[in-house]
Amino acid sequence: MSDEKHELKISHEHPMDGYLRDGRIPHIFCPGCSLGSITNILIEAILESDYDPDKVAIVSGIGCTGRISGYLNFDSFHTTHGRSIPFAIGLGITDPDRKVIVVSGDGDLFAIGGNHIIHAARRNADITVICVNNFNYGMTGGQAGPTTFPGQVQTTTPYGAKEQPFNIPDLMATCGASYVARWTALDVRRVKESFSEAIAKRGFSFVEVLGSCPTTFGRRNQLAEGKKILEYFKESTILNHEADTRDVGIYKDSQIIVGKFIDKEDRPSLIDNLLTIQRVSQASENKG
Repeated sequence: MSDEKHELKISHEHPMDGYLRDGRIPHIFCPGCSLGSITNILIEAILESDYDPDKVAIVSGIGCTGRISGYLNFDSFHTTHGRSIPFAIGLGITDPDRKVIVVSGDGDLFAIGGNHIIHAARRNADITVICVNNFNYGMTGGQAGPTTFPGQVQTTTPYGAKEQPFNIPDLMATCGASYVARWTALDVRRVKESFSEAIAKRGFSFVEVLGSCPTTFGRRNQLAEGKKILEYFKESTILNHEADTRDVGIYKDSQIIVGKFIDKEDRPSLIDNLLTIQRVSQASENKG
């Protein structure tokens, strides 16, 4: 046997060093939660985009997903509950060259923030919105929310939810979004590609990611491990880019349709319209 000593070289570098805030780690996400991988995918999509990272802003509201903005070492803003959209629109208007990305949860965006997001899509606001949908209010104990599907058990629906949930892609498409896609946390490559496309899109772009939440959603619905939820996604999803968004609602024991549903040609965005008004106003003042 050789007397040569082999030293084990351990690298303490992480691929995302410099893009995560060291002082905020470790994170608060539960074991099996997909928010860690979604955070990683978002960083990769930003770095592969044409945007200078110094000209990217991340905005979020309240909730588990809303914590992502605090971990990212970009210009980031953690707003009040449901108010990420108006904050993001204001930020983008005052700095049109900045790419503004909103990342938040289904409860924050479509319950208390519901009025804001439908009008952001209608106005074709210059923001990219990433919604991680875990079918409940995860951070506050697992109450039923606007995406909780009939039959789903949560703390406020112990006998199974009875109300109809939002069909989020259809809502965004109906309101005028320029880009709409849905994936699961299992579809890592497709999520990354979709994030990249959404970031590059002019106007309002929207990506829904169905996330794994074993602690609240999973524990009460026979999916108490992150692996089980991902297996559920694998068995339940069907890829259909051409799907009519009216037919992609999520219900108990039904197939989950994923894909890129809307990708419109560029049309005037909110900032484009505001700049047009500004030019008209300046021309009128010059004539006066």
